[in-house]
Amino acid sequence: MQMPPLNSLELTGRAATHVQEVPDLGARLHADAIAAVHSLREASAAAGIDLVIVSSFRDFSRQAAIWNGKFRGVRPMLDRGGRALDAVALGEAERVRSILIWSALPGASRHHWGTDFDVYDRAAVPPGYRPELTVAEFTGTGPFVRLNEWLGANLGNHGFFRPYGTDRGGVHPEPWHLSYAPVSGHALQALTLEVLREAIESADLEGQAHVLAQLPEIYERYVVSVDTP
Repeated sequence: MQMPPLNSLELTGRAATHVQEVPDLGARLHADAIAAVHSLREASAAAGIDLVIVSSFRDFSRQAAIWNGKFRGVRPMLDRGGRALDAVALGEAERVRSILIWSALPGASRHHWGTDFDVYDRAAVPPGYRPELTVAEFTGTGPFVRLNEWLGANLGNHGFFRPYGTDRGGVHPEPWHLSYAPVSGHALQALTLEVLREAIESADLEGQAHVLAQLPEIYERYVVSVDTP
């Protein structure tokens, strides 16, 4: 039986009533996505790929900690070309735009829904390898090129797609980021500007005033401008 649509707290990562721990996957996922993830992983295994989830459900507090750390300059921040930035040397507006290239605004992360997660191929790297989840790992001579190609050919057969597959001028492409379309499509429609604004207004967030002032633009460019199945 399918779960009811996500409410505003679940959509913005302020509740976790829609996700379940999946020990064999090492992940927390939306209940309706679990069977499809197992199916995807079994299919990849048949192709010699050991599909491992490295980041699944992430709540608002965790996303806010990432955001605030980057804003304060205590977490690494990169430009669109992958070069390191000095956060404290940037103005507030530029700091916000730079964070959004690689990290979602708290309340707007697709990881809040339990439908989206990041993956790599454990069979393609030596034991102890720590994936960085960079484009270089998934292209050229990177270790996950075969995974990248397999995902491109097979994701749709299991209900998944890559929302950040192409560069739309907002979030940088993330070939490792998968989304379960039957749930995430409805979640994106339900995450309105008003729902997101309420979550931001009630948060302890660095750059909050600027974010709220620019929220309509941020919403259009970094939240709803994604690839579709």
